[in-house]
Amino acid sequence: MPRPSTLRLIREDLHAVLARDPSCAGRREALLHPGWQGLALYRLAHRRHVRGHRLRAALLTRLARLLTGMEIHAGARIGRRAFIDHGFGVVIGETAVVGADVTLYHGVTLGSRGWLRDGAGQGRRHPVVGDRVVIGTGASVLGPVTVADGCRVAAHALVLRDLTAP
Repeated sequence: MPRPSTLRLIREDLHAVLARDPSCAGRREALLHPGWQGLALYRLAHRRHVRGHRLRAALLTRLARLLTGMEIHAGARIGRRAFIDHGFGVVIGETAVVGADVTLYHGVTLGSRGWLRDGAGQGRRHPVVGDRVVIGTGASVLGPVTVADGCRVAAHALVLRDLTAP
């Protein structure tokens, strides 16, 4: 199955805002949603990152951080129809993988535990989050852990070990 275009992914993210944010009254309002704006800029940066244009990708992620308060590394892989509510304070690290139909609330960190603890240069340093996962406000998922499909992570939780299916 061919990968969807960047524009298609951005459109799907916009539809996710309309479907999952009850405060969003329509498409025009959804275009102003900071979570969607940050994801759209991430998608553009990711495309450049994959093509080897790391400086351009970094400039786009810096712009996203300034505009939305979200820091998503261009190397992270985020699945289709992602939804980041409010967005401010969200951090997603370089080797993180986020599945389809995932919801993240503000202040979520998908990060490493530090280069000494994660074994820098030894591959994955960040979490893998399955499909249909919801991660609550202020939660931190740290290190090369896996969060299984359909899991719910409570607000302000600290996850340092794999989470299995509910």
